[in-house]
Formats: sequence, structure tokens, C-alpha cells
Amino acid sequence: MKALLFTCVLLPWLVAASARRADQDSQLIPGSLPGPELSGYFTDHLKTRRARRALPPADEPDDSPVAEGGDASDLPTCLLCVCLTGSVYCEDVSPDMTAIPTLPKETAYLYARFNKIKKIRTKDFADIVTLKRIDLTGNMISEIEDGAFSKLTLLEQLSLAENRLVKLPMLPAKLTSFNANYNLLKTKGVKANAFKKLTKLANLYLADNQLEAVPHIPDSVRILHLQNNNITDVTVDTFCRSNDTYYLRPSLSEVRMDGNPVVLSKYPDSFTCMKVLPSGRYR
Repeated sequence: MKALLFTCVLLPWLVAASARRADQDSQLIPGSLPGPELSGYFTDHLKTRRARRALPPADEPDDSPVAEGGDASDLPTCLLCVCLTGSVYCEDVSPDMTAIPTLPKETAYLYARFNKIKKIRTKDFADIVTLKRIDLTGNMISEIEDGAFSKLTLLEQLSLAENRLVKLPMLPAKLTSFNANYNLLKTKGVKANAFKKLTKLANLYLADNQLEAVPHIPDSVRILHLQNNNITDVTVDTFCRSNDTYYLRPSLSEVRMDGNPVVLSKYPDSFTCMKVLPSGRYR
């Protein structure tokens, strides 16, 4: 009698419940198929997501590093981030990421935006000589050790925008784009030769800082953003050369100086080598 009851009532109910669960799982991933037709990729992805979200039973202690007061740096990088061939994406990581994570040695592109990284140390990138792009926008970086980027001979693009920097470190010579918008940079925190040796630099963004003067700008620069600083004057040597009346800067096609105290019309001889006038205050 019990066997008959199980066959007629409980077994159909269990089968129906399993089917409903499979259907719910398939809806978690757009485009996936239910039951045995679910592709291997999405199956693995679903298992990984469940494993990351799994919590220990209420009667068992959680011995993970995060539970003991650690942060994201205590966990394997590719568990917290998305690691593809040559690229690591660690954006808005939870739990908080407060330091540069340990990167796979073949990493060429690192995107670690909108975290709580506070400092960049020399050892953070010492073994990752393959890096070509680093984006650390929107962190809390207030200190960068001077040799932090010294071994990155292939680095072309570096963004440190929206941080708390008061000075710049030594920058790699092959940079083509550097972004330090929205920091706390003053002229004394930017060395006189900070950009001088960057002969391939095309885009330089230093807007929304506290600079009192225009730093040395390499001839290669095409786009220069200096808006919303505290720049009070410019000289003939700021963009041109006082000792060379034939000197021209054909590459420099966009210069933004709006939002600064300087009245640009007071320095008409300072822009004679340029094909465009800086945008800014002229009255």
C-alpha cells in the first residue's frame, strides 16, 4: 500500500518540483535553455555564481578570511574579478577591494574602477611587465610609490582619475594617454620633468585639480585638459618658445583652460605657435 501511495502521489510531485526548479534556474540566465539542453558554459557559470553566494549553515562558523575581518585582497583575484585572456576586470568589487590584487602574469589590461584602493606599491606591478592599460578610476588612492610603474615598459594608457592624489609618481615613457582628472594635485606635486620624457603622449587630462601653473607639455600632445584648476598666468614658454619664433605646435588641437583665474587675453604672445587658442577666460 505504501509503495502504491509513493508511486501514484509522491513520485509525480517530485518530478514536477524538479522540472519547476530547472525552469527557474534557466530563467536566471537570459537565452539559456531548461533541463538537459542547458549549455555547458551557462551551467558552469550558474554553479560558480551559486558557490560564491553560498553561506555556511547557521550552526556552523564561517572560517573564511572575509568573515574574520579581511577584505577582497584575502581572496583569489579570479574569484572576485572577471579574468579573461590577458584582461582582468575588478570593478566595484564586494567585499571592499583596498589594494591592487595579485594579477595573472599574462595580464595586459587591468580595470579596477570604483573600489577602495588606497595605495599603489612598487611590488604591485613588479612582475606584470605585460601591462598595456591600467584603469584605477574612482578609488581612494592618495599615495603611489615612485617606482610603482617603473617596470611597465609596455604601458600605454593609465587612468588615475577621481582619486586623492597630491603628487604624481614617475610615469612610463611609452604612455599615449594619461588621466588624472579630479584629484588634489598642486604644482609642487608635479615634477618639472613629469611629462617631459613622454614623447608619445597624445592625451593629457589634468582637469579639476589645484594646479597653479601649466606643467611642461610634450610636443606630441594633441588634447590637453587643464580646466577647473587654480592657474593664474601663462608665459611665452608655457606652450611656445621665447627663443625660437619659428617654433610651431601643429599637433596641439584642443586646450581647455576654462574655470581658471587666468585671463588669457593678457598673454597674446603665449599662443603664437599654436593653431588653436585655448578655451577659457578672455575678459
